[in-house]
Amino acid sequence: MGFQWLKRYMPRSLYGRAALILIVPVVSVQLVVSVAFIQRHLENVTRQMSMTLVRDLDVVAHQTATAASPDEALDMMRPFLTAFEMNLDFVPQGDVPARGYMRWYDFSARVVDRTIREFFPSMLATVFPDNRSIQLYLETDLGPVRISVNRSRVAVSNPHQLIVTMIFFGGLMTVIAFLYMRNQLRPITRLARAAQAFGRGRTVPYVPSGATEVRAAGGAFLEMRSRIERQIEQRTLMLSGVSHDLRTPLTRLKLGLSMIDERDAEPLLRDVDEMQRLLDAFLSYSSGVSEGEPEPVDPQQLVRRIVEDGQRAGTPVTLKQSTGEGTIMLRETPIRRAVENLIGNAVRYGDKAEVSVTLTDRSLRIRVEDDGPGIPADKRAESVKPFSRLDPARNQDKGSGVGLGLAIVADVARAHGGTLRLGQSETLGGLCADIVIAR
Repeated sequence: MGFQWLKRYMPRSLYGRAALILIVPVVSVQLVVSVAFIQRHLENVTRQMSMTLVRDLDVVAHQTATAASPDEALDMMRPFLTAFEMNLDFVPQGDVPARGYMRWYDFSARVVDRTIREFFPSMLATVFPDNRSIQLYLETDLGPVRISVNRSRVAVSNPHQLIVTMIFFGGLMTVIAFLYMRNQLRPITRLARAAQAFGRGRTVPYVPSGATEVRAAGGAFLEMRSRIERQIEQRTLMLSGVSHDLRTPLTRLKLGLSMIDERDAEPLLRDVDEMQRLLDAFLSYSSGVSEGEPEPVDPQQLVRRIVEDGQRAGTPVTLKQSTGEGTIMLRETPIRRAVENLIGNAVRYGDKAEVSVTLTDRSLRIRVEDDGPGIPADKRAESVKPFSRLDPARNQDKGSGVGLGLAIVADVARAHGGTLRLGQSETLGGLCADIVIAR
C-alpha cells in the first residue's frame, strides 16, 4: 500500500513497461559497479601512487631545510630531481595561486590532493591543469617552491575508460534486447488491437503469431469471436424468423376482421395493431447492430437530420447547442435507430425532448433529455434489460411498450465499444440518457 503513489509515474503502455524492466537493472548494475570500482579500486590505487610522491616530497623538503640558499638547494637536489622526474623552481610569493584548481569531475585529483595535504599541511596550493601534469606549491624555509611532476606518477591514466566501455556496451546490449523484446511484444499488441476492435463492433483480420503462449491466446480469441458471431447470427435469425412467421396469421386476422361490423371489430383491430407494433419491435431488436459496416460518420450532421425528421413528423424535439467537429467510425443505421428510440421514449413519457452532441478527441456523447417522471436510480440497471418494463414509474396514460427500447440502445452502444448511461436531467428534470462511445 505504501507504493501506490508510484503507479501514477509508471508507464502505462506495454512497450514502456518492458523498456523500464530492461533499463532499470542495467542502470542499477552499472551504478553499483561504477561506485564499487571508484571507491574500492581506483581510490586505493591512486592513494598508493600518491604515497610515493609524498616520500619524494619529503626528501625535497629535507634538502631545502639543510641548504643555505636556493641555488645551493637546487645543486644538492639536482640528482634527486632527475631520478624523481621532477622540476623544481623557487618562485616569488606573488606567483603562488591563491587557491588550488581541479576540474569538478576529476575524482583522482581530489584523492591526490587529500593525500598530499594529509602529510604536508604546509602545502600552499595544488594545481591540476590537465591530465598530463601536476603543479605543487610548497612552503619551505627558503621560500615557496613550485614542483611539477607527471600525473602518471600519482594517478591511473584514463581511469574512465572502464566506465565508458561499460556504459557503451551496456547501452548497446539494452538496445539489442529491447529490439528483440519488441518483436515478442508485437503479437500481443496485435491481439489487443483485434480484441478492442471486436469490442467496438469491428472485425479486423488477425492471425496468431509469436510465442507459444501468445499463439494459444490468439487462437482462443478467434474461437471466442467465432462463437459470439454465431450466437448473434442465430439470435437474429431466430427472432427474425419468428417475427416474420407471425406476420402471416396477423394478416389473416386483419382480413377476417375487415369483414365483420366495424364497431365489433374495433377492439380486436387495436389488439392486432398492438401485436403488429410488438413484432416490429422484435424485428428491430433482432437486427441489432448487424446492419452495415462501420464507416466515418459526422455525428453532428447525423443527429441534426434525426431531429429534423422528428420535427417534420410532429415530434416535440429540439437540438441543443453541440460541441466538437469531425467524424467517427459508426454504423449509421443502428445509431439512428438508437437515437430515435431515445427520442421516442422521451416524448412518450414527457412533453418534450432535447438532444445534444459532444465530440472530443477521446469520446462521443449523444444526450437525450426529457421532462417526464424519469427512472429511479435503483431501477436504471433493470430498465436496460430486454423485455423489462417499468411503467408503474412512468406515465401509463400514453401506452405500454414491449420493454426493448432501452435494450436496443444499450446493445447498439456496446457494439460500438460504448455504453448507455441513465441519469436525471439537470435542465428538464426528467430522464437524461447518454450514449457514450470511445474514439
